[in-house]
Amino acid sequence: MFYLIQLLNAVQYGLLLFLLASGLTLIFGIMGVINLAHGSFYMVGAYLAYWLAKLTGSLWLAIPIGIVIAFAIGLLLETAIFSRLYKRDHLYQVLLTFGLILIFEELRSILFGDEVHGVAIPALLDYSIPLTDTLSYPVYRLFVTAVCLGVAGLLYFVIHKTRIGMMIRAGTSNREMAASLGVNIPLLFALVFAVGMALAAFAGTIAAPISSVFPGMGNQILIICFVVVVIGGIGSINGAMIASLAIGCADTIGKVIAAEYSAIAVYLVMALILLWRPQGIANKA
Repeated sequence: MFYLIQLLNAVQYGLLLFLLASGLTLIFGIMGVINLAHGSFYMVGAYLAYWLAKLTGSLWLAIPIGIVIAFAIGLLLETAIFSRLYKRDHLYQVLLTFGLILIFEELRSILFGDEVHGVAIPALLDYSIPLTDTLSYPVYRLFVTAVCLGVAGLLYFVIHKTRIGMMIRAGTSNREMAASLGVNIPLLFALVFAVGMALAAFAGTIAAPISSVFPGMGNQILIICFVVVVIGGIGSINGAMIASLAIGCADTIGKVIAAEYSAIAVYLVMALILLWRPQGIANKA
């Protein structure tokens, strides 16, 4: 039963990574932007969950309001700043997004301080399912898993079954050709960027009751997100799902076997996959 619990934790963590990595891989794949500030939106989502839950008295209200706020901030950033960098060298993107990390961290410190904050689990989900006499599993973690699966299914449907998804896939494959066929590339870029930021913030809002809310939390998860994007295949949602689950399992199992070497397990998985498929799991050679 102990290993079943760890497997459930691995799947839940992997699916949470998918929420983050799916937005990052779309932004990177379609727009060609190296967005180091992506992890900051995970932190923004967590702090919005803390603030809005405290303000409204309900996490159920805090989550959708936080997503809308993050979407609006993402739209504003893309329109005002990122749209000016698409034709510039990646070094400009790295410098700008690193600067955004510092700005977000400073704003977080000014508005919320440097303490660790907790977000209460909603009463409806604040209990555990007994598995044995001594072991149980929190229902909220199952809720997070179910929500992530639902979002993954929705993303798959949008990307593969809708007109906007067709335009996104066309933009990923050949941006210039898509534009020549009538796709409004500036609008597409703005929407993809804002949705990517909203997904990262959403991951932060639902993870807040599990991981707490603390300074620098976005920086910790950013590197893992880039690992997922690279081994999944840049621009591939399917690859991001497979890679997220693989990394989630590697990290969780690594912590069970030897916590001090768990990071090695993650990068060992990355190395083996890239030796097998340098272009990523889902991308063609």
